[in-house]
Order: sequence, then C-alpha cells, then structure tokens
Amino acid sequence: MKRQMFEEKFMRFPCGKAKAVTFSYDDGVKADLKLLKIFDKYGVKGTFNLNSDLFDCENWHGRMDEEETFNAFKSGVHEVALHGARHIFLNKVPLPEAINEIVQNRLYLENRFGRIVRGMAYAYNGYNDDIVGAMANLGVAYARTTEPSYSFEVPADWLRLKPTCHHADPKFYELLTKFLSTSPTDEFKHREPYLLYIWGHSYEFDDDNNWNLIENACAELAKHKKDIWFATNGEIYNYCQAYGSLVYSLDGERVFNPSHTPVFVELRGKIYEVPAGGETVFEK
Repeated sequence: MKRQMFEEKFMRFPCGKAKAVTFSYDDGVKADLKLLKIFDKYGVKGTFNLNSDLFDCENWHGRMDEEETFNAFKSGVHEVALHGARHIFLNKVPLPEAINEIVQNRLYLENRFGRIVRGMAYAYNGYNDDIVGAMANLGVAYARTTEPSYSFEVPADWLRLKPTCHHADPKFYELLTKFLSTSPTDEFKHREPYLLYIWGHSYEFDDDNNWNLIENACAELAKHKKDIWFATNGEIYNYCQAYGSLVYSLDGERVFNPSHTPVFVELRGKIYEVPAGGETVFEK
C-alpha cells in the first residue's frame, strides 16, 4: 500500500543537497574587504548591498570610494545588489522619490558592473505595501528586510524576505549549531530544504572587535561543505524560481524542466536531477 507522505516532492539544491547558506551585507564599507577575504578563504558566498551616491563618505562607517567598490566586486563571485542611491527610508519619502532612489541605484550598478542587478535590501528596513509594489514593477526580484525569521525556511514572499537572523543576534550560534547538526532528510514528513540566511554590516566586526565570530562561523560551515550549497542571494532566488517552473504530468510521475538550470527533486527518498530543458521519469 502506498503511503501518501512518500509521494510528496521536495526541492533539493544543486547536486541534490538539502541545505544552503547565504550572507547579506550592507553599505559597501572598507571592512567588506576583510570580510570578502574570509568568505573566499572558506568558499562562502554573499550578497553586498550598495549605495551609489555615498562613495568616499569615510565618516559614515568608512565607506569605500567608487574605484575600491568596483575592484572589490568586479569578479562577480559575490553578488552586488541595491540598497538605495542615498540609503534613505523609502517609506518616509513620496513614492516617486522612493522609485527614483532605486532607479538611479540600479542604473548605476548595472552600468558600472556590466550585469543585471535584481536583488535588494531595504535601507533602515524602510518599506510598506506601496514600496513593495513599486519594487516589483521596477524589476526587483527579491528584497531583504531586517526582521529575523529564526528559521531555515526558504522564503515564500521574496519582496519581504526575512533572513534567519543578524550575525550579532544572541540566537545566531544556537541556530548555526542546529543547522549543522540536523537535516531535513532526518525528518519523516516535513523534508523541506534548509536555508541559513545571515545578514549584517561588516563594520560591526570592527566596532565590536569580534571578527572571530564570522571567521569561526565560516570555518564551521566549511567543514560541512559536502552537504551545503554556498550561494549568493540571487543564485538561491534563481534556483527556487527554476524549481517552481517545473511541469509535472497529471499522475506526478514525469517532470519537465523549462528553465536553463538543472533542478533536483527528492521523491520517495531518492534524488532526481531534472536537466535544463529536459524531462525526468521517476521510478515507481
């Protein structure tokens, strides 16, 4: 007799992994250079949310100048994303001004880095329903808030994206330990993938004299790299969209992937790869 729970399909990340980790850091400050070295040392990836009208403001947490910013992120290993041209509360100015703030930010970043920029973090967590609607119409695919979810759930509302927590949150190491010591594959029914999403400002490590916090966290994550997909915010968003585009036969035993990204599915305890533009038939 078939048991219904074994017919449920669960997203798995590239190579069939059940866990993913991403980081999100704001403002484009000189301390980002040290953070990037730590990320690169351990193979961790992150998204850096940049303002485009605040270069050389060293008295504001030591921001990088324009050339330093470009050189830091030009490789494309880490994602650059929007944070408003002037780092203002988008929800405290007239809507047209808020729209212009993001338009100018996006135009600058796309032209300077030569790539499409669709991600964002709300400066000061300043957003409301009107701002969210405007961001969608401006082609923003995801926008991070500062409100912790304290969970490993993959976001459902990408324009009100809640991170797991800030790196200085008292629950950070508790959550990190849980993330590393448990797995959705240990669950009997609820086998949805885990996403650990940490955010912050790199200058806080200087202010708090605790660079060891992020280095130790990355070192621990790297020990489990065979089980974790390290990705930027945008890479995770794109992968989730590809998974969401899968087309199933009526009986659920055949699946077509219309995207350009190979996608992995778990069904009945087995991992299947659905190739880009191809079909996969599940084993009964």
